[in-house]
Amino acid sequence: MWAQVINICFGLWIIIAPGIFDYNPAAADNGHILGPVIVTFSVVALWEATRVVRKWNYPIAVWLLLGPWILEYSSDIAVASDMISGMLILIFSSFKGEVKNEYGGGWAVLWNNNDP
Repeated sequence: MWAQVINICFGLWIIIAPGIFDYNPAAADNGHILGPVIVTFSVVALWEATRVVRKWNYPIAVWLLLGPWILEYSSDIAVASDMISGMLILIFSSFKGEVKNEYGGGWAVLWNNNDP
């Protein structure tokens, strides 16, 4: 859970950093689009039953690592911010967290041979 809270903070950082450091329009748009998505996935992943949603941040983190060169950022601060944030989001999205309860069982329940 703590790793998802950190990812929420990184998502918020990606949202506000363009306003603080005056990014170019491509970098600012990238932050304003991806930041809320990161926050959303991290908030959903806070609940134990939907913890797997944390992995949905992987492609976003990879885009943060590649995006500065594809979108040709003009600010070194924007490149560094997105690269560091992307790397840390990728790392913190890998932490599963403690599982305390079992929920459902998915499709495997249909083929369970333990009849009552």
